[in-house]
Amino acid sequence: MSARDRLTDGLYGAGWATVKKLPEPAAVRLGRTVADVAWKRRGTGVRRLEGNYARVVPGASPERLAALSRAGMRSYLRYWMESFRLPAWSTERIKGGFAPKDLHHLTDGMDAGKGVILALPHLANWDLAGAWVTTKLGIPFTTVAERLKPETLYDRFVAYREGLGMEVLPHSGGTAFGTLARRLRDGGLVCLVADRDLPASGVEVDFFGETARMPAGPALLAQQTGALLLPVTLWYDDSPVMQGRVHPPVEVPESGTRAEKTSVMTQALADAFATGIADHPEDWHMLQRLWLKDLDPAKAPGSPGAADGQGTP
Repeated sequence: MSARDRLTDGLYGAGWATVKKLPEPAAVRLGRTVADVAWKRRGTGVRRLEGNYARVVPGASPERLAALSRAGMRSYLRYWMESFRLPAWSTERIKGGFAPKDLHHLTDGMDAGKGVILALPHLANWDLAGAWVTTKLGIPFTTVAERLKPETLYDRFVAYREGLGMEVLPHSGGTAFGTLARRLRDGGLVCLVADRDLPASGVEVDFFGETARMPAGPALLAQQTGALLLPVTLWYDDSPVMQGRVHPPVEVPESGTRAEKTSVMTQALADAFATGIADHPEDWHMLQRLWLKDLDPAKAPGSPGAADGQGTP
């Protein structure tokens, strides 16, 4: 393991060991302080966040984008502070930490016994939402995690999420799709963060007026297994309780090729994600390139973040 990898792993390990022991008000203050320091430094991630917000809030002034990126970094650090502390939260704290609207879409789908896929963007705290599902609803689920470097850091995230009641599959390796399909055919629940296309082989969608790619997996799983596909959006308000909404099901088109159906369904997911992101842009933790114009330097000369390297775990 390189010195940089050892440092990265050590910093995350220290975060989990130290932050989870802090009183909640102290953890909140620490998160805000770290966020503000990072924002003032205006590193690659902050500049990329502002570039992404410029598409979400078209016509925003530089002052508005700066305010958004500051709020966005505070939201992002709230995610980390909560995630470091989640293993130490009581059952009651987890149950009271999330208040989703239109939950009947999920519970009715599970009662139907055909399996449910929840697809989320990188909004607010998806780990907290998952812990709430396993704790409050008592529904176990399967998810997929990006392989991080160093491997020890990936192992930390897997152990953390498994400790919250999730089954975690590696994103790479080629076996995840088959396992997810089996869980759905058995009437299970699958949760996927689905607004960023990691292997660069996803479906092109119109997203805030420009072309981006999003993963085809949720739509393909729904077609192959008959499972219900539900978009979910999350956000923070001024309270300690995260808010959320389970959107109506994305239907499988009655006609068309598999590729055509996948395109239509993935666009519907992107549209649902866009509504939540537009309403709460500061809670969208997208510190990486997303739109195709940004991914291709020839199309976006001078674009920041040429090597963002900030994969969201």
